[in-house]
Amino acid sequence: MAAIAWVRRTVLILLSAYVVLLLLLVVFENRLIFFPQIPGRLSGDWSPPDLGKEDVWLAAVDGVRLHAWWIPGRDEGAADLPTFLCFHGNAANIAWRADVYRFLRDLPANVFAVEYRGYGRSEGRPSEPGIYRDADAAYGYLVRDRSVAPRHLIVLGQSLGTAVAAELAARREVGGVVLEAPFPSARALARRFYWFVPGIEWLMRSRFDTAKNLALANSRFGAPLLVIHCTRDPVIPFVFGQQVYDRAPQPKSFLAIQGECHEEATMIDPGTVRRELQTFLEQTRTSLPHTPR
Repeated sequence: MAAIAWVRRTVLILLSAYVVLLLLLVVFENRLIFFPQIPGRLSGDWSPPDLGKEDVWLAAVDGVRLHAWWIPGRDEGAADLPTFLCFHGNAANIAWRADVYRFLRDLPANVFAVEYRGYGRSEGRPSEPGIYRDADAAYGYLVRDRSVAPRHLIVLGQSLGTAVAAELAARREVGGVVLEAPFPSARALARRFYWFVPGIEWLMRSRFDTAKNLALANSRFGAPLLVIHCTRDPVIPFVFGQQVYDRAPQPKSFLAIQGECHEEATMIDPGTVRRELQTFLEQTRTSLPHTPR
């Protein structure tokens, strides 16, 4: 009898611990997803040499004030110069990614790098609905204030930003979608990183449903997709990029970068990435103007 009682107490303790852990993960979900303070909210070089950036301030629909960089392309006078709307990955800020923006500018292309709420110099606190509002504000600024034609606008997301780019493309007309180190959904990430908490994915409020949004983007606007993923990504497994690509409709292409990197494909193999992006941009130029379906 004593042994049975001990087993029951042990099971009850483990079950109670499991429930408490679930509750903690749900309550602190946003803090477990967003990392604006790593390595420091305002760390990095905010005046990178030779970038030619212009500081831009804009407001999301809920009034949150956002900071962004406008970086004109080398051939700024070209009427059909593409514009990359960039959504960076988790942690750090746009100041840490100046080399990526410089690379994109030299393709040539315009670059608009927006800072999510709660990151860098932007106000507010990050949340999934909130950063989608930030993406809308950035899109509206480019189309309205910079007169960027939607078919010349390429949304580019890295890691966390891939979900933001896909969600925006599902609702707004764009010329193309570029995703570096994407993942299918928040649930897929939860199953991988919180494998020791069975069922956590079903309690999550966050969705970040990249695969679903890419299908919507294609059905509504026909935007082509380019997925870039390093084969030894230490943060987002390479297989996740393959899953996103496999589930996305045509037109699409996949670029595997050999090596270990996350968000650094342009630094690891710049020649290959440059050729792939230039081919992709040419594809978006020669395609017919997109019309909602």
